[in-house]
Amino acid sequence: MSCSNQVEIDVFSSKYQEGILNLIVNIQQEEFGIAITAKDQPDLCNIQSFYQKDKGNFWVAVLNEKAIGTISLLDIGNEQAALRKMFVSKEYRGGTYHVASMLLEKLFKWARLNKVKEIFLGTTSNFLAVHRFYEKNGFNEIVIGTLPSAFPIMKVDTKFYKFEL
Repeated sequence: MSCSNQVEIDVFSSKYQEGILNLIVNIQQEEFGIAITAKDQPDLCNIQSFYQKDKGNFWVAVLNEKAIGTISLLDIGNEQAALRKMFVSKEYRGGTYHVASMLLEKLFKWARLNKVKEIFLGTTSNFLAVHRFYEKNGFNEIVIGTLPSAFPIMKVDTKFYKFEL
């Protein structure tokens, strides 16, 4: 990887493991005050076996060899998937770097190639900027009762979205 100021979106490999854990847990704990640890998220310690199977995958936004963002697609069957673990380091959010948009575009491209028809996600009701981002990118809010039975609802999720490809 070059040492330029270019953000690259790379498929997860073990070389990013520690950086991803640090990035996500720091955002959860420090920025959003969520009492959660890496141990509470076994998927993050087993990214390859949890996400990188069937129609799923996991991507990392990298700048100067440092993980600054993540996104994943979890195959839940029936040509459906769950968008999970979308995190971007605070200093790289917004219009300067477009990290979130780059991650989402990579996920959409993968989903289309793998014939995923619907993507679902859950988030908390107080992340208003996150809601605007998803809505701006074509996600429509849905009620919990319309989620596929295989969708993994997290304890903190209170607001749900669907994207049709």
